[in-house]
Amino acid sequence: MEVGKRSAMEHNTKSGKPLKMKVKFVDDEKDVVKATDALPLPLYLTNAVFFTLFFSVVYFLLTSWREKIRTNTPLHVIDLSEIVAIIAFVASFIYLLGFFGMDFVQSLILQPSNDIWAADDDEEIILKEDARKVPCGQAIDCSIPKMAPIASPKAAPKVAPKVFEEKAMIETPPPTEEDEEIIKAVVAGTIPSYSLESKLGDCKRAASIRREALQRVTGKSLEGLPLEGFDYESILGQCCEMPVGYITIPVGIAGPLMLNGREFSVPMATTEGCLVASTNRGCKAIKLSGGASSVLLKDGMTRAPVVRFNSAKRAAELKFFMEDPANYETISMVFNKSSRFGRLQTVKCAVAGKNLYMRFCCSTGDAMGMNMVSKGVQNVLDFLQNDFPDMDVIGISGNYCSDKKPAAVNWIEGRGKSVVCEAVIKGDIVTKVLKTNVAALVELNMLKNLTGSAIAGALGGFNAHASNIVSAVYLATGQDPAQNIESSHCITMMEAINDGKDLHVSVTMPSIEVGTVGGGTQLASQSACLNLLGVKGANREAPGSNARQLASVVAGSVLAGELSLMSAIAAGQLVKSHMKYNRSNKDVTTVASS
Repeated sequence: MEVGKRSAMEHNTKSGKPLKMKVKFVDDEKDVVKATDALPLPLYLTNAVFFTLFFSVVYFLLTSWREKIRTNTPLHVIDLSEIVAIIAFVASFIYLLGFFGMDFVQSLILQPSNDIWAADDDEEIILKEDARKVPCGQAIDCSIPKMAPIASPKAAPKVAPKVFEEKAMIETPPPTEEDEEIIKAVVAGTIPSYSLESKLGDCKRAASIRREALQRVTGKSLEGLPLEGFDYESILGQCCEMPVGYITIPVGIAGPLMLNGREFSVPMATTEGCLVASTNRGCKAIKLSGGASSVLLKDGMTRAPVVRFNSAKRAAELKFFMEDPANYETISMVFNKSSRFGRLQTVKCAVAGKNLYMRFCCSTGDAMGMNMVSKGVQNVLDFLQNDFPDMDVIGISGNYCSDKKPAAVNWIEGRGKSVVCEAVIKGDIVTKVLKTNVAALVELNMLKNLTGSAIAGALGGFNAHASNIVSAVYLATGQDPAQNIESSHCITMMEAINDGKDLHVSVTMPSIEVGTVGGGTQLASQSACLNLLGVKGANREAPGSNARQLASVVAGSVLAGELSLMSAIAAGQLVKSHMKYNRSNKDVTTVASS
C-alpha cells in the first residue's frame, strides 16, 4: 500500500491542534477509474484515427495553400472545407501532444512509486498511532523491522495504485475556561511560570499555557515554533525548564565513514549548507583509499575545585598531601564511593597564593560524566575537612577543569576522550575525488592550519573547521553543544609520503567530551541517531566502550571534513560550492504563505 504524505503534515498544525483526516481506500483494480474509460473506441483504434486525421488534414491544407499561392489568391481567404480542416488539425494536434495517447500520460501520473513519501499532495495520509508509552527515547526500540520477502519481478502481479482522498481540518479552539484563568494568573504574576508543571501535573498543558501567557505579555507571536509532537514529560527535570515549544534542525547523513574496519553513517544536525556534502566527500575519499584508523589515547573527565587557606604554606601542605602516592589509595576510595563507574585516575594541584586548585580526573563509563566526577569531588572535600579544618571551599569548580572554555590545560592534558585519527589518501583519489594534488594540500595545511593559526595566537585551533563537524554531530546525538569549545581542539597534519605520490592526513583531538547515556541522549530523535551509529545507551558488556566509539566517530568525521574543506580551498572551489549549496533561490515569503 502506498502512503501519501501532505506537506502540511510536516508541521502537524501551527495552532497546536491535531489534524482530523478523512480516509478513503480503493483496494480493487476494477474500482480505479482511468481517463481512457471515457473513450468510445479502444485506445489503439483512437490513436489510429487521430494519426490518420492529423496527416490527412495537413496534406489537404498544404495542397490548398500551394494552389492559392500558384493562383495569387490571398491565404487568409478560406472556405468552409478549409475551416473544418483547420479545426480537425487543432483537435488532432492537441490529442497527439499527449504523446501517443492518454495511456502513456496516465502511466506517468499513476505508476506505483517505490518511494513511500513520493505520493502526490492530493493523496491520502495514513497515520498509525504509536502504541508505545515511554518517557523518553532511551526506551524506544530502534532496531530495523523485519521486512517481508520481496517477490521476483517476473512473478509480481500488477497492482493498481491506491487512491486516497483527504480532507484536513485544522481546529484552533480557544483555551478552556480553566486554562484561561491560569493564563491570566501567569500574566498577572500570581502563578509563577516555572511552577506550572508541578501544579498541573501535565507537562504538555503547562507548556501550552506558558506559551500563550508569553505571547500575551510580549505581544509577539510564536507561530512557527512547534508545540505539538514532542514528549515534554521526557525533558522534565533533566533537559530544559519552562518549555514553550521546540526547534527543528535538519539532520543529514555523511558517509559511509570507513573507520577501524567498520562503516558508519554519521548523522549531522546543521543549518549550514555544504557542510554535510563536504564531509560526505571526505568520507568517500577515505573509503576509496582503504579507510581511516583511530587510537584512543586517554579517557577521563575532570573537575577542579578551588579552596582557600589563611596562608600559602597551608595551601602547599594540602598540595603535597594530595599528590603523595601514599595517600592516593585513601583518596580514591573516598572518591569512588559516589558511583560504580566513576574511578579516580589522577589529581593534579596548582597553587595561586593562599588558594589551591585540585584537578581531579576520573573514568565515567558511557556517561559524559560531569555530574559523576562532581559527586566524587564533593566526597573528597568532605573527607579533607577532617584533616584540614581551616580549609575554606570557595567553589566546586575553579575553572582549572576547564569546562566550556578554551584552555591550555585541556589542550595539553586532555579532557574527556583524547583521540588521534589518521588515513593515507592515494594520489589518484586526491586528484579525482578531491580535485587537487598532494603538494598543494601539504603547503596549504602548513601555511593555513599551522602558521596562520600560530600568527593568530590560536589555542587548540590548528585546523580548518573542526568545530563545524563537532557541533553538527553533537546536536544530532544529544551531546552538550557548549562543550563544542574544548571538544573542537584539534591539530590537523598533512604530509606527502611514498615519494610524494600519496597523502598522510591526521587529526589529533585531546578533549572530545561525549556520552551515550544521560542528558539529551535520552530524547527520541537523538537516541535514534545514536542507534544509527550503534552506540545507543550504555554498553553492559564493556562499560564505556560506546562513548569511546562515539568519540572515535567524531574524530573520523572531523578528519573527513578537514580533508574536503582543505581540498576545496586548495582547488579554489570554496566560494563556488557555498554559492551553490549554501544559498536558497526560493522566495521565502511565498513559501511561508503557501
